[in-house]
Amino acid sequence: MPTDWKQSGLKWYWIVPVVILLDQLSKQWVLANFKLYESIELLPIFNFTYVRNYGAAFSFLHDASGWQVWFFSAIAIGISVLLTFWLRKEAVTQWRLNLAFTLVIGGAIGNLIDRLIHGFVVDFLDFYWGTSHFPAFNIADSAICIGAGLLILDSFVNNDSEKKS
Repeated sequence: MPTDWKQSGLKWYWIVPVVILLDQLSKQWVLANFKLYESIELLPIFNFTYVRNYGAAFSFLHDASGWQVWFFSAIAIGISVLLTFWLRKEAVTQWRLNLAFTLVIGGAIGNLIDRLIHGFVVDFLDFYWGTSHFPAFNIADSAICIGAGLLILDSFVNNDSEKKS
């Protein structure tokens, strides 16, 4: 385990506030410029559409009585703390893993802020094909998905050369 934070994955932590800032600025723009369910077609397969997600991924538990806000908030805090702890133990050279952790933390905190302020998450990126729409999402969700993808990739890629650095 690295003894100095500059040699640990914590050196990558600057990505967390960048993700949060981009996420929150984009959501504030949507809230200021769109009415609920208002939509603008940008491409034949992509709209900006303001929707509210009271649940989690794919609106899981969206119709619960409100307790899900605190449940998902606790999960976001717990995962962020755990990943920060793991970042401290990783070598700075483990770029894929460190980037994955910071993207997930930034995304989790971005959506946590929405839950605590609004009681829901602001979603607006709407991809579709014909009449079939993928659930709308946001920048925080994108960061979480990219981070999860990097974690999966990292588990398959040989990191021996990175660990020796």
